[in-house]
Amino acid sequence: MTERTAIVTGGSRGIGRAVCRKLAERSMNIVMNYSANADAAEEAADVCRSLGARVVTVQGSVAVPADCDRIVQEALDAFGQVDVLVNSAGITRDNLLLRMSEEDFDQVIAVNLRGTFRMMKAVARPMMRKRYGRIINLSSIVGEMGNAGQVNYAASKAGVNGMTKAFAKEIAGKGITVNAVAPGFIDTDMTRALSREAAESLKARIPMGRLGTPEDVAHVISFLASEEAGYVTGQVIGVNGGML
Repeated sequence: MTERTAIVTGGSRGIGRAVCRKLAERSMNIVMNYSANADAAEEAADVCRSLGARVVTVQGSVAVPADCDRIVQEALDAFGQVDVLVNSAGITRDNLLLRMSEEDFDQVIAVNLRGTFRMMKAVARPMMRKRYGRIINLSSIVGEMGNAGQVNYAASKAGVNGMTKAFAKEIAGKGITVNAVAPGFIDTDMTRALSREAAESLKARIPMGRLGTPEDVAHVISFLASEEAGYVTGQVIGVNGGML
């Protein structure tokens, strides 16, 4: 089996953590990026190591250009290659548009959109040299249907969708696929903060009658990261229980 190395940004929690585990199950080397919580990152890394994966954790913010370059360089230093990039790092700064500050808008764009752009750019040349790569960007149902109080988040994820489709066309001839996965409402720290009433109202809007799990999303990303997904590119794949 060909050895593969995956970088997962935001890999210490939520969907990113579930993705790291699934890729570890595929016997990939894991470069797990995290922004702040080193203990959570090491705990998640240990889970992957228990599955037989080699894991390197790298602290850094995808909102900082030098950090993006460093994350990729540490992957190359540790494993000599980058085959898969999963852009899972993301933030929210919710508010109604009329109450939203310029700072809150800019912070979400900096992490969710520009961070995805920078990470794709940083891995492109190593992947092109190998003529192989799998890039998977985390989008959101909100980028397609909108959501009150999330103008900044919706804008960032709609931008990720367009950027995914454009870059897929640019780089397909190099053996590199670029896709996005757009989760619906997933049972993570953000949704657990909802009141019981809000959570029940949300479930009522989902035809499958439940929130998704990080593993629901990770299964799809794991496929897109595989060699078997070599003819799938430029797609935005919804994982939303039929909500959209």
